Amino acid sequence: MTKSMTGFAAATGQVQSWSWAWDIRSVNARGLDIRMRLPDWVEGLEPVLRPLIQTAVARGSVSLALKVQSESMEAAGNINPAALEHALSMLAAVEQAAQHRGISLRPAAPGDLLMLRGVIDTATVDADTGPLRDALAAALPDLLSAFNEMRAVEGAALEAVLRDQIDQIDSLTEAAAEATATRRDQMVATLRDNLARVLENAEGADPDRVAQELALIAVKTDVTEELDRLRAHVKAARDLLTAKSPVGRKLDFLTQEFNREANTLCSKSQSAELTRIGLDLKHVIDQMREQVQNVE
Repeated sequence: MTKSMTGFAAATGQVQSWSWAWDIRSVNARGLDIRMRLPDWVEGLEPVLRPLIQTAVARGSVSLALKVQSESMEAAGNINPAALEHALSMLAAVEQAAQHRGISLRPAAPGDLLMLRGVIDTATVDADTGPLRDALAAALPDLLSAFNEMRAVEGAALEAVLRDQIDQIDSLTEAAAEATATRRDQMVATLRDNLARVLENAEGADPDRVAQELALIAVKTDVTEELDRLRAHVKAARDLLTAKSPVGRKLDFLTQEFNREANTLCSKSQSAELTRIGLDLKHVIDQMREQVQNVE
């Protein structure tokens, strides 16, 4: 199944006196880059959550944000005034520096401040955050499942576009083969005329040397191998789209190979029609490469 690297999901949950809200989102990336904004007072949370994300996601820049609060008034009111004042001073300094440089920042939410280290007095929070950590770890797979469902829906749309582009490349490859067959008769006639002109103006020309030069010209303009490789790449691309594992990197490499063959086809064309087909190929391949950048 083809998946997009772009996705989003959100969920809420509760255990004992704690409730939480989190969201996960991702954009394109060359590899897997996981960034998490988690309450630092929940012991051992990141080492538990990170492997779960790594199992569910193969590529993309993934951001997971989690906000936890207590429904108990006693826990909710335990704020460290000194730490809060320090956090507010730092925030004011950042906003002032940004304003000085003409940069507009998003207003900070109270929840953002409460997540900073020390703002909530951990001495007044239940020391055993194990149940909360375990509940979050148990809930994350559902969030990841919804996240992957969205990426799969976008991936299905991507796959439809890619299949259409592969079909276009296939059709243009066969059109190039037909144009090559038509070009062959024209090239034979042109070579004969050129040979006759050379022999008329070059007494004592070595027939073997002339034959070698003609053979070299024929080799330099032969596009049979390029067409064969384009057909092989088309088959490989279609096979990749049926694979169950992530194929984004392989498709990216394949588009480079497609482009290489299209460039060689244009350089060997010796025909206006074959050049036109080669340029059309390059156009479709560039479009395909743009879409492939979104595939996991």
